[in-house]
Amino acid sequence: MVAVNPSDIAIIIIVALVLFVGSSKIPELFRSMGRALGEFKKGRMEAEMEINQMQSQQSQPNVQQSQKSVSAEDLEKQIRDLQNQLDQLKKQQGTK
Repeated sequence: MVAVNPSDIAIIIIVALVLFVGSSKIPELFRSMGRALGEFKKGRMEAEMEINQMQSQQSQPNVQQSQKSVSAEDLEKQIRDLQNQLDQLKKQQGTK
């Protein structure tokens, strides 16, 4: 059997392109292939972004539900702590 290397296949493809397409059309062919590849990558990135958005939207209701389970006493305590911190900051600014 004949062993075919990847470099041999590339040379055969290049020769076939020159014969069938013509040497003047090869840069145009590769340019259009590059544009197509760029469009493919752009579409893939957009799809990934949409999937990430959908996943983040699904996780947000879970956060809201966990916030609702906080009791009123805990909220009042947090408010008092924040008010104390605010008072301390006002005192520090007043002494300066």
